[in-house]
Amino acid sequence: MSNCDTCPTKDGCTSQESCNIENNPHNNIKRVIGVMSGKGGVGKSTVSVMLARMLKARGHRVGIMDADITGPSVPRLLGLESAKAMQNELGIVPVKSSEGIDVISLNFFMEDEEQPVIWRWPLIVGAVKQFWTDVIWGELDYLIIDMPPGTGDVALTVMQSMAINAMIMVSTPQDMVSMIVAKSINMVKAMEIPILGVVENMSYMKCPSCDERIAIFDDGNVNEFIQRQEAKLLAQLPMSGELASIGTTSDIKSLSNEILESFEKMADEVENI
Repeated sequence: MSNCDTCPTKDGCTSQESCNIENNPHNNIKRVIGVMSGKGGVGKSTVSVMLARMLKARGHRVGIMDADITGPSVPRLLGLESAKAMQNELGIVPVKSSEGIDVISLNFFMEDEEQPVIWRWPLIVGAVKQFWTDVIWGELDYLIIDMPPGTGDVALTVMQSMAINAMIMVSTPQDMVSMIVAKSINMVKAMEIPILGVVENMSYMKCPSCDERIAIFDDGNVNEFIQRQEAKLLAQLPMSGELASIGTTSDIKSLSNEILESFEKMADEVENI
């Protein structure tokens, strides 16, 4: 049964009678932000973790749901690769990161993080739904969902069964990736979920000698892509060793000002929802 009192989208809901969202009565989550892409390997999990850290640094209560069941990477990005989830009489207790972010991921239930998840879709979909209904998130200002890649059953289940307030799309400059991300954007629009904007990852690198920006992929159509999708460009992130190694430190202040400013702006947009 849907519990409207604890639903993050209750104020804007117009179809309570046909709602398929089942909420845990022990949870009170104010805002749910999905981070999505059309394919894996574009930095979706990195954006999820960094956004969560920025919101946490601003004093918010934050959680991350790693809904990428077959390719979970959030635990490693948070330095939690050896952590295990616990369970009590109320449900599943999320793991807490060093900075106080509540996290749930399938890797917390695996004996070996390199063990593959060889499951059919019904099992994967069921696991994702349990991350919403059976995890004791408690009081959260923001829950960040690291979405599964693509537009298949799992992504559809997340959008239909979880109260998502807004979606952030992650892309890279290649034309092929942009085309696949466009499919995801159109899926989100079809599900009537607001799109907060697009993050272009691996947008450029900086010359170590002169600090000049160098476009890695000779595409240059990001503005055209953003306009065509009627979306906002939230950030252009560099291909940087800093972002690649965020799992080794929880101190976001150690990152360059350029990267921090990008995530500050992203957090501003999330806080304005």
